[in-house]
Amino acid sequence: MSSEDSAAIRLPAEIRYADELEKLREWDVASAAAIPPGWKLSPKAVRAFIIGDEKLGVTRKFYGDDPLVDRAIVTLLGRQGLMLVGEPGTAKSMLSELLAAAISGNSNLTVQGTAGTTEDHIRYSWNYALLLAEGPSERSLVPSPIYQAMLSGQVARVEEITRAAAEIQDTMVSILSEKQLMVPELGSDARVWARPGFNVIATANLRDRGVNEMSAALKRRFNFETVHPIADRDFEIELISRQLDDELGADRAKVTVDPGVIDLLVTAFRDLRSGTTADGTVIKRPETVMSTAEAVNVAVAAALEARYFGDGHMTPAEVARQLVGVALKDSQEDAARLRFYVDTVVRERARQDPAWKVFQSAASKTW
Repeated sequence: MSSEDSAAIRLPAEIRYADELEKLREWDVASAAAIPPGWKLSPKAVRAFIIGDEKLGVTRKFYGDDPLVDRAIVTLLGRQGLMLVGEPGTAKSMLSELLAAAISGNSNLTVQGTAGTTEDHIRYSWNYALLLAEGPSERSLVPSPIYQAMLSGQVARVEEITRAAAEIQDTMVSILSEKQLMVPELGSDARVWARPGFNVIATANLRDRGVNEMSAALKRRFNFETVHPIADRDFEIELISRQLDDELGADRAKVTVDPGVIDLLVTAFRDLRSGTTADGTVIKRPETVMSTAEAVNVAVAAALEARYFGDGHMTPAEVARQLVGVALKDSQEDAARLRFYVDTVVRERARQDPAWKVFQSAASKTW
């Protein structure tokens, strides 16, 4: 890793977890594991990399449905692409990155779906200076990430595929079905054949339904897996605590975070996400996304507030103040719903729990 790499805010998974990937490669060799053509690791090692293995010293990175991980790996062993769908903030992109890092050792062959995504982003484009000087040639061709993945036998990723126009999405149909890409500019028979190990992982948010619906032909080329919010409360607390440590970096040593504060944060998010408290009280869910990823953002912001504006001790007051930026986007209806939550659920808890009383006091002033 270069000094420039070490200064990056966020490195790709294959660099962040390079030591663990090397352990798993050694484990594959020692156990004579069957490694599919084009893969860096065996399917069992890919699974261990994602959901963890204490005996091997490999940490859990995806907190969710373990059988979903198994199904995703099996899909990528075959000819079908993998489509991860779900609500925003359910770690679809993270799972996509982890799979690509473990299978190919490279998670960077990525196309970001947007309204501005063109066919060039999926297929290839040209260096127009060379094109004018030399005409169409391999030297003047600029390969897309998918083109590169086909050539090298690696996994390509397409993020937020439904944000791209339908006609752009459909350029992938022949790539996924025939595993080849025609390049007519280089000759009538010029084409790129996908090498073993090539496949595509795409992601789509359920809240983007109706933006650019996928065609039936493209849907048939993918196996769909729905990534749900974390159901296990303890898993969610553990994930947020671990992500908080990772995100704060050197600042983590300067902040004291009581486990009870993370518990309160998770409780508030789960209440607002589900619309029902643990004791059965029904509340109106905000329209904004109350995902685990957003809970991590709140925890980090609250810790930084305590570090730089407080005494270094993170309390429920910081959580309440930082929750505003997540839960109160620009909706007056959501503001009313949150005030109701504070005036009923939080007020009742504050009568018995000092932590909730601190939260209520700060929320009442801020919200």
